[in-house]
Amino acid sequence: MDKRWTQAVVTAVLAAALFFEFLLRPHTPDPLLTTEEGSYLMAAGNRLARVDTVALRGRSAIAYAQAYSDTLQQKVACLRQCVAEADYFLRVHAVQDEGYGSVMNRRTGMMASIDSIERIQSVLDSLLNSPNPDIQVVTNRVASPLSKLPPRNLFVTIHGMTWLNGQIRIGWERSGRGVEIDDCGQTITGTWLKDTVVTGKIYGSDGIYEGMISNELYAEGHGVMTKPDGTFYEGRWQQGRRCGYGFEVTDSHLHAGEWKYDRFLGERMMYTSERIYGIDISRYQHGKGRRYLPIHWDKLRIRHLGKVHSQRMGSNNGYPVSFIYIKSTEGTTVRNKHFAADYRQARRHAIPCGAYHFFSTKSSGARQAAFFLRHTRFSYGDFPPVLDVEPTSRQITAMGGPDALFREVKAWLRIVHQRTGVRPVLYVSQNFVNKYLRQQTELKSQYNVWIARYGEYKPDVRLVYWQLSADGRVDGITGDVDINVFNGYANEFERFKKEQTIGSKP
Repeated sequence: MDKRWTQAVVTAVLAAALFFEFLLRPHTPDPLLTTEEGSYLMAAGNRLARVDTVALRGRSAIAYAQAYSDTLQQKVACLRQCVAEADYFLRVHAVQDEGYGSVMNRRTGMMASIDSIERIQSVLDSLLNSPNPDIQVVTNRVASPLSKLPPRNLFVTIHGMTWLNGQIRIGWERSGRGVEIDDCGQTITGTWLKDTVVTGKIYGSDGIYEGMISNELYAEGHGVMTKPDGTFYEGRWQQGRRCGYGFEVTDSHLHAGEWKYDRFLGERMMYTSERIYGIDISRYQHGKGRRYLPIHWDKLRIRHLGKVHSQRMGSNNGYPVSFIYIKSTEGTTVRNKHFAADYRQARRHAIPCGAYHFFSTKSSGARQAAFFLRHTRFSYGDFPPVLDVEPTSRQITAMGGPDALFREVKAWLRIVHQRTGVRPVLYVSQNFVNKYLRQQTELKSQYNVWIARYGEYKPDVRLVYWQLSADGRVDGITGDVDINVFNGYANEFERFKKEQTIGSKP
């Protein structure tokens, strides 16, 4: 057999095998490719020889249109929930915060999708209102191999073999625009330079990634992943996993902050003079035993945020105390003897203040609410009352378990809300949130949360205050002081004071 003829046959067989595998894989148009290249990939992905349709009329058409309309409404509802998550993030952040611009851009994209779907919905509504609707429905797409070869200078690589301009090349250093199908079945489209992907897309079973790609064809560097269920992530990647700063948005949450190998760690906050800081105090700020320590109210200024956070302070001058919470009562028997005097001094120095009650597992929520209301002073403009809930697991078990605990907690919140006219705030630790509060959907939706989390990351939950340390330092107060930060900037703080303080009108 002639050697050249044998080589030609082998080349033809390899080419046929290469493209048969390529053409059977799904692809979508890629904006990184030219119009001709993109059209080729789209055709290869769809593999359409013909499209079968069926005509539907009358009730059949209405039933089909109604089902499609319901699907679109679910999609819009999901998108609106995602927009609400983005709106909350934007409300409590500012343009200088990391991720603000990316979240804003994503919100704009989701609103455009909603607008597009609603235009389709309006057409369906007209169809459903028609007395005798008539529609054509695609029922079958028949696949067949394409006879057209890839455009010139667009290479296709499968299993290390590359087709370019009518030839198969093995071990060729790829440069330019191309397509690769890796051993895991993923399709990568993009631009190569000296056998390295500069930027492109990865089409995998878990979604579509667009951005920077490593030599090993992993997502590496900055990129965006969109999953079939609508989950969206934009940020840094390492070896195909989320690492570094990024944000993920779904219909139930928006996580913006630091990631480590697909695990969300939290948001790091830079403490600048634009933030709103406050403290909470009790009898311990006045000393222990018989030794009395006064608070010098005219000197109050936060100088130290605690060991974990001080290195992220943006000012050497410290920060003003913008709000104060004062412990009033505990259980049904304990009162803070300094409450009345501290309350008067806070108002005299024009510092917004509020009162908190320390919850006890040994008495009912109703009795504790009555005790708190009887011994606490409330005035117009005061911050909402707070219920401090810090029971141990053993205490919760002793009172009958989580259900019994939340029954009494809800009773306290309900009674105090009715008497003061504002919804109280629930103070808990991050551990309490993780173990018990996540299941209390109704409670979280009705009441603001104040979380104690003494670490470098902001709590991963909607909140109104964050207690970031218990070892802060404040001019005018002796010893350690709890330091808190309001979840938002000046505009949000002013809105909070107008809408959620005692005597305010939401």
